[in-house]
Amino acid sequence: MQQRSFLFCILFLFSSTVIVAQTKPDSKTPGDKIFPLGVIKQLYSNELKETRTLNIYLPEGFHVDSSYSVIYLLDGSADEDFIHVAGLIQFATFSWVNILPKSILVGIANIDRRRDFTFPTTIGKDKEDFPITGSSAKFISFIEKELQPFVEKKYKTTNSKMLIGQSLGGLLATEILFKQPTLFNSYVIVSPSLWWDNESLLKMKPALLNENYAEQTKIYIGVGEEGKVMEEDAKRLFEVINNAGRKNIAASFDFIKVKKHANIFHQAVSNAFEIFAEKKFSGNN
Repeated sequence: MQQRSFLFCILFLFSSTVIVAQTKPDSKTPGDKIFPLGVIKQLYSNELKETRTLNIYLPEGFHVDSSYSVIYLLDGSADEDFIHVAGLIQFATFSWVNILPKSILVGIANIDRRRDFTFPTTIGKDKEDFPITGSSAKFISFIEKELQPFVEKKYKTTNSKMLIGQSLGGLLATEILFKQPTLFNSYVIVSPSLWWDNESLLKMKPALLNENYAEQTKIYIGVGEEGKVMEEDAKRLFEVINNAGRKNIAASFDFIKVKKHANIFHQAVSNAFEIFAEKKFSGNN
């Protein structure tokens, strides 16, 4: 009986030691930490009658008293283009690369991109394929009257404002460039869906080609091997702007042979940053 009690005590002590060893934290192993990439802000829009999510990347060494350029990204959700574009911006601002100034990235998360990025169409097929469309004017008002003032109130910013958009986002970027070009002074337009409404946007006279438009504006237009319509429309967009010969407008066309619509965006944005760093306002672009 005494031997059995002794063995029980030994077994209990051994088991207790194992339990303690399993539950006691290892003081040599630090706990997991959050790896911050940016901040998420919510902005209610009276123009859109809904709350919009903004993903914001702040540059390395960010200080509230310093001023920064701002890059606005369409399709800026975390599961869309925000993360990889933030990486491109970080790389472009490294001191040994230095092709972009320190910049804040504002990714505009989507709710309904077809609704927000398109203007009304007269084409029955467009209406059939995209029944909820045509609200780009409201989205542009949101950018102008609410988003930009919100960002400029939260952070100290320079006058440098860039817009990046692809596909339908490229269509919207082109519409802003043509109708309200002073909202931004740099435009990265990739694979724009200019086929919308039977290419009506290409048939209008861009406001940036008016005689009284004097803002210095950089424009990058990129397209890959994406079919005749997409490629020719992108080329026409460049020619409309470039053939005007304006000294205050530096436009570039970039045909990326090895890329398709699905995989061009990352390379195109990287190319745009490099080209913008080299472009001068000479009128010979």
